[in-house]
Amino acid sequence: MRGFAVMGILLLNIIGFSMPGAAYVNPAAWGGTDPVNIGVWATNFVLFDGKMRGLFSVLFGASMLLVIQRAQASGQSARSVHLNRMAWLFVIGAAHYIILWWGDILVPYAICGTLALFFIHKDIKQLVRWAIILFSLYFMITGLVLGGSWWQSIQGLAPGADAETIESTGQMLGTFGKPGSDEIASDLALYRGGWPTIFADNLSTFPSSLTNALLLFTLDTLGMMLLGMAMLKSGFILGLWAPAIYAKVAIRAFAIGFPPMIALAVWVIASGYDTMITFGAFFTFSFPFRVVLTVGWAAALLWIIVRHREHAVIGRVAAAGRAAFSNYLGTTVVMTFIFYGWGLGLYGEVNRITAMLFVVAALTMMLLWSKPWLERFRFGPAEWLWRSLARRSLQPMRLR
Repeated sequence: MRGFAVMGILLLNIIGFSMPGAAYVNPAAWGGTDPVNIGVWATNFVLFDGKMRGLFSVLFGASMLLVIQRAQASGQSARSVHLNRMAWLFVIGAAHYIILWWGDILVPYAICGTLALFFIHKDIKQLVRWAIILFSLYFMITGLVLGGSWWQSIQGLAPGADAETIESTGQMLGTFGKPGSDEIASDLALYRGGWPTIFADNLSTFPSSLTNALLLFTLDTLGMMLLGMAMLKSGFILGLWAPAIYAKVAIRAFAIGFPPMIALAVWVIASGYDTMITFGAFFTFSFPFRVVLTVGWAAALLWIIVRHREHAVIGRVAAAGRAAFSNYLGTTVVMTFIFYGWGLGLYGEVNRITAMLFVVAALTMMLLWSKPWLERFRFGPAEWLWRSLARRSLQPMRLR
């Protein structure tokens, strides 16, 4: 499951690696609006966007609870073990953000993982109830942000608007992915430059990124983690349910989630990629269906895994999942080298369909290296580092 999730995340992260961040929200901002490239955007928006990160968050919550349960069973202080792991995850995530890439998810995971400690003794129904509460709060907050932004855009574009309102509205729309904005030009100049400039910018934006994570993404991510904890306690995520039940859950979730997502994609395209409509579809309107489809993907993948446990491809994906931390960080190193100015400098030079070729190459590498490595070593390199730091001693690496 973790292997499928870490591979799926790259389908979306590749946009953040290869082109201005505005393209992640608005397909018209960069990457091409011809039928082929918009087809790539629509496919990712409907099938994968938010769902793979959601799946990874679900799995993080489940594995976190599993680690806590094992610590308790061995007589260790589960609280101490967990908080130490989250503290070092925060440090690694901060270094990942500042040194390499602004799209880090490890810092929000460390924050949410710490908060999740308060929920470990909740039963399944309580965990699901709290997840729904957090999802509702997220939807309400993003709805309020969207409503306020929509009203500001109306005021800023109205005849007779004062210069200050027009300027602030332009800046707001630029951050939401408005094509041709100064933000896009600045983004291109930054990431086509050298590493010291990128490092300095990442360092300066880290505090605001941390604030955003606390104010917004904590609700979404923590809710998914609580779902993962409930799925672990129910046996769902361990593959203990009958394949027919997984199939039924997946079919129902897809039937509920896919039609509205398709409708939102059509609305965005029909609007001519209106900035506010696109922003609303991405952040707010799609959110309830992203949650449903995350559960659907979990069920569908478990149906595949339960039915084909011994298949060679499943074994390779499982190895990629056991080295998910290494694959996640390694992907950042490789992709920033390919696209940023300190490496090959292809930033902003590829469209969406071409970017997918880099995804295929990266996923192939994940499947090729992970299994042979884990046949010789206990952990992936990043997993070993995290484990050694958290346990305050070098962990045995080689298999006997």
